[in-house]
Amino acid sequence: MQRALAVVDSDDRSREMVREAGELAAGVGAEVVILHVTTEEEFQENQDRLAEVSSGTSMYSVETAQEGARQYAANAGTELLDDLDVSITPVGALGERRDEILAAARTHGCDYIFVTGTKRSPTGKVLFGDDAQSIILNFEGSVVVRTE
Repeated sequence: MQRALAVVDSDDRSREMVREAGELAAGVGAEVVILHVTTEEEFQENQDRLAEVSSGTSMYSVETAQEGARQYAANAGTELLDDLDVSITPVGALGERRDEILAAARTHGCDYIFVTGTKRSPTGKVLFGDDAQSIILNFEGSVVVRTE
């Protein structure tokens, strides 16, 4: 492992995954890229909420959403990995979760991805898709997945 991508969300499982990625990276002298993805749906909800509160005079832009996601990743990195001797790069993205995870891993030259998945039946995966499964199938490196 030279550079790992750890995906952080607000749930405890993803925060535990970031910690595990950091511990493993520190043990082998690797770097950690911490990614938080704001989905299009979350972006639209935030835009709508802000428009209601500000009477439509304030704009919640794509750049604002990406910077907010990057700051979320930076805060998580500080909180979860500050006691480890590991280099951290926070990244924020806006879009489809699986696409942004794969794009960030490629952009930053990551050879590992640490991500949480959802526990679904085989039928559920076929009908609704599964981000973790798609990442495993489309990433050239190793993928570590934690499910419920």
